[in-house]
Amino acid sequence: MRSHDISRWAFLLGDERDAWKKGFDDAAWREVAVPHDWSIEQGFTPEASSGTGYLPGGIGWYRAHVPLSEAGPLEGRHLRLVFHGAYKNADVWVNGYHLGGRPSGHAAFSFDVTEIVGYRPDDDLVVSVRIDHTDISDARWYNGSGLTRRVELEVHEAVRLTSLAFETLSVEGATARVRIAASLASAVDADVEVTHALRSLSRGSVTALAAGAAIAADGSAETVAEGAVPGADLWSDDAPHLYELTTTLTWDAGGEPARSEHRTVVGLRTFVFDPDRGFSINGSPRTLKGVCLHEDAGAWGVAVPPVVWLRRLLSLKRAGCNAIRMAHNPHAPELYALCDALGFFVIDEAFDEWENPKNKWWQGHNVYPPRHEGAAHDFPEWHERDLVAMIEAHRHHPSVIAWSIGNEVDYPNDPYASPLFAEMTGNNDASKPAAERQYDPSRPDIRRLTTIATRLAAIVRRADPTRPVTFAAAFPELSRQTGLLEPLDLVGYNYKEHLYEADHAHLPHKPFVGSENGHTYRAWRAVIDNEWISGQFLWTGIDYLGEARGWPVHGSPAGILTIAGFEKPTWHLRRSWWSDEPVLHLATRPWAEGERTLWNPPITRAWEYNEGADVEVLVFTNAPSVRVTAGGADVPIEWDDDHGLWRGRVAASAGPLEAVALRDGAELRDELHRRGPAARLDAVPWQAPAPAVAACSAAGIDLGGALQIEVELLDAHGRRAAQDLPISVSVRGGELIGLDSGDLGDPSSYADSTRRSHEGRLVAFVRPERGATVNVALTAPGLPQTDLVCAPAPALE
Repeated sequence: MRSHDISRWAFLLGDERDAWKKGFDDAAWREVAVPHDWSIEQGFTPEASSGTGYLPGGIGWYRAHVPLSEAGPLEGRHLRLVFHGAYKNADVWVNGYHLGGRPSGHAAFSFDVTEIVGYRPDDDLVVSVRIDHTDISDARWYNGSGLTRRVELEVHEAVRLTSLAFETLSVEGATARVRIAASLASAVDADVEVTHALRSLSRGSVTALAAGAAIAADGSAETVAEGAVPGADLWSDDAPHLYELTTTLTWDAGGEPARSEHRTVVGLRTFVFDPDRGFSINGSPRTLKGVCLHEDAGAWGVAVPPVVWLRRLLSLKRAGCNAIRMAHNPHAPELYALCDALGFFVIDEAFDEWENPKNKWWQGHNVYPPRHEGAAHDFPEWHERDLVAMIEAHRHHPSVIAWSIGNEVDYPNDPYASPLFAEMTGNNDASKPAAERQYDPSRPDIRRLTTIATRLAAIVRRADPTRPVTFAAAFPELSRQTGLLEPLDLVGYNYKEHLYEADHAHLPHKPFVGSENGHTYRAWRAVIDNEWISGQFLWTGIDYLGEARGWPVHGSPAGILTIAGFEKPTWHLRRSWWSDEPVLHLATRPWAEGERTLWNPPITRAWEYNEGADVEVLVFTNAPSVRVTAGGADVPIEWDDDHGLWRGRVAASAGPLEAVALRDGAELRDELHRRGPAARLDAVPWQAPAPAVAACSAAGIDLGGALQIEVELLDAHGRRAAQDLPISVSVRGGELIGLDSGDLGDPSSYADSTRRSHEGRLVAFVRPERGATVNVALTAPGLPQTDLVCAPAPALE
């Protein structure tokens, strides 16, 4: 099988009734690179929905001209046009033939274009796609608009592989036993030999398995091969060994041998969710230290190059994170490949709503009236195809450990109702009008959800019986009574840690996981104090666009990384709980009497307080004790068991704030100094560590296509300046995609070439021209210009 990325497209933002025609003149349209997100290119506007980040949607057209001569020989081949996702309501034409469409913006879909290519009048294959994203309050988070994922033209031989399912049956000692199920289709009568070669990407060792099938013309067949892999390199979060699986089909084609090859990256591992002992991988107990992620990345929207995700994922990994929940939809295929290569466990999630829509807040967060557009419109007709598409696209990934059939569809009165409404605890809708906070029997009955969950769970088990079915429950105290949790193999609780103990007694045969959790130390203690809780997933790992509380704020600050990918103080706190590496980190904020949360007043690294001002000192460390001094004088601190940190109170001084700790005999030190105004701009292209590059390269992940330049304002002493300035960036040899400071309150367009720094930093994203040297010039008022000359990482062939 040969695959050809269709990456260059002509694009029009607007509707054009004749753009489906092969002969339509698109010469005046703008050329774009796909994956592409047109919403992120527009300016933020308060007229758009707060839920989806104050960015507009609309209707857009894409047209690609594919030279068929570059696709190689086509006679007797099967051609397939593959979309890995298009947001949303995509309609597709090829050479003027209408092939159909897909409402979902997250499901992969494809079309057989073999016959149409046979009618071609010339070498120019024209693919036309209309995207309709006019209902821009269709979700509670940003989903982008356009051909947001890769598009490929696949050229298959007459006998082809249509699907592959790989399973590790068992691991005994150094030997793994595997099962490979292959589905085949053929345009000719053929006796097909199927050979599977498993090559370790760590050591190069190869294991071969074989099967065979006889297929009639225009027919199909299933083959199964089982066997042992000696000296198996097992996949886990701390040792993510991978294998390249090469499946070769051979048959006789009119007296001549014919063959077709298909390559997939897989991993060997076994795992268990145990009701009493929690999660284990390859027989080794493991706590899931997870985060939930949406799929936007600031200036890139949702059309995110793998290297941009790599920078973010490596930061999460350094914090001790080992798991990701794909909230609340299937993500781009490159992200799963990165999770395989880096060692992240994945819960894959299909839906945020089922047959009835949830409230969508479009004038701010939880501000009435809501809007109700969304994926529920298409759920009755498309749910099975979308759910199976997710599983078939991702079941070969060793990182995927569970399939989630839904997120928080069990809100009472949103939209389903129950007479048990008054018994619910922790209802986060207390600000709703009174009529929304009482039982309304005219609403859909919440017991209907159990019927839907049972149906969805059965679909999952038919498509992949090797992984558990889970669900993220918002109100498990209600869902346990209605039977909604019964069809599940793994019960996910969102924020309801106080129910764990009692519900473990009610459901002793069910494993539990915190599918969505707050950042509190109490929520983390609920995991480590109860062996049978498999782990937690923070809401969220990274700030994201949408679910905004009101203009000009256009995103959620829930992450431990900013939307620009910078580490927040809470990243260091989380690292002190999650990481095995030594951690010591100082933070401060103005002293405030009374209750103080981790977010109010905000925590910073500042020490520029007026001398004598009352300052709260916070110390994040996994050392057993710590000493803090200010200007050489000891600062009294004490352990705060409610928040999992050391804290104290000090009068600010001109001298440095210093912390010293011992862990396993090694001294840890951190210090804060008074910072001055900006004296210069420092700019450094981000470089992935060599082991990560090697792992990605071995797994076939292309890390080219994007430069990430981290920019910092420095004072005269080389410390980050206590000042923010507008920073301008110009690029030769590439395209400036956008600037991002991480400030969700700055509604400047990402397309602008100037953006104000936030806490002295921003990141510049550049798409290099193929083969070009990239020259970047950075300026800020009153500072000397900084110039960079850099080249992109080489793309994989």
